Amino acid sequence: MTNTKPAVLIIQPLMPQLDSKLTQHFHCHRLYEQQDAALFIQQHDKAIKAIVTRGDVGVETVLLEQLPECKAIAVFGVGTDRIDLQYAAAHDIQVSITRDILTDDVADLALTLTLAFSRNLVAYHQFAKSGAWENNGVELSSRASGKRIGIAGLGAIGLAIARRAEAFGMEVAYTARSAKDVSYKRYDTIEQLAAFSDFLVLALPGSKENFQLVNAKVLAALGKQGVVINIARGTVIHEPDLIAALQQGTIKGAALDVYPDEPKIHPALRELDNVLLTPHIASATHETRAQMTNNVLENLLAYFADGKILTSV
Repeated sequence: MTNTKPAVLIIQPLMPQLDSKLTQHFHCHRLYEQQDAALFIQQHDKAIKAIVTRGDVGVETVLLEQLPECKAIAVFGVGTDRIDLQYAAAHDIQVSITRDILTDDVADLALTLTLAFSRNLVAYHQFAKSGAWENNGVELSSRASGKRIGIAGLGAIGLAIARRAEAFGMEVAYTARSAKDVSYKRYDTIEQLAAFSDFLVLALPGSKENFQLVNAKVLAALGKQGVVINIARGTVIHEPDLIAALQQGTIKGAALDVYPDEPKIHPALRELDNVLLTPHIASATHETRAQMTNNVLENLLAYFADGKILTSV
């Protein structure tokens, strides 16, 4: 019996809830399950009508070139740095993202990391839990209010971070490709922003222009009392420079949710006491992931019904 459901290619594993919903509506091919991916694509090249991928995975252009009938890419996330958008536009491939859905969660984590690092919460938790408090005094931490927070990238997420920081009494500045209609001071370069900042928060897209943007020079400008917080992409930091800056005390510390080679985290980072590490969980709440799941499904259903996705890039 011929399968009449539209054929969709899933690049890498998705959340079980999303995978289940996609299976109900589409004929799903899972590229990651194929022992010979090249042969599989040769056999199904004209059947694949759409692709589903994650923001941290994207789609290689060489794969798109082999799928002439694929005219839609649904991204579970907002990252498009691993998709050639120029190629997609030139070949009438629509790209959808889960826009605005994860903004609040990512901004919440950015402020959580700022406050946790400022108030030394992880060390305090370990201190209290170990029973050390019974025989030792508590070392002081630092307040967040009154500190300067520089936000690199003032898109929806960056702006949400700024609003939260402002509510905590922090002085906000930013850098972005163009000036925004806000009262915050804008710096022309990230090095200038780093020199201003007690906390340098990275909310940039992981584009080619931003690859390893935060290097030794930027970290030196951030200085011995500065903390870098990355909830963007691991690739926006030159990791060897960051490790050296942390080891040598060039900066006070770092709070990281993203890494260049996820899920691997550089062993040197795991050994340092002046880092706070989380496993890329900025949008990992039940509520947000449920909304993202529905958004991906709705975009694909709209595309196959009317030929147009709903939340395009």
